[in-house]
Amino acid sequence: MIRVLLAAAFACLVAMPAAAECYADYKAKQDNPLRLHYGVAQVSACNKKGARAELAPRLAAQGWKLLNIVSTFGPEGLNERRSSAGDYFLRY
Repeated sequence: MIRVLLAAAFACLVAMPAAAECYADYKAKQDNPLRLHYGVAQVSACNKKGARAELAPRLAAQGWKLLNIVSTFGPEGLNERRSSAGDYFLRY
């Protein structure tokens, strides 16, 4: 009976949502001609290092080079960054 309860508890833990919503604001560039943009993207890692590792390939696939992650934040920071990011708000 204890094994069944432990197995059920483990199954419930695995089925729970992985993490809270995380976002990163970043700066990126393209060369020839030089273009810069500031954007906001949803990421699974709520830290700069993890966000960089996740976002750099997404941007590179579209010809952008990630310059830096400005910050990582939760959903409470989205509205204040929406107008600054413009077309690059949750684009990548």
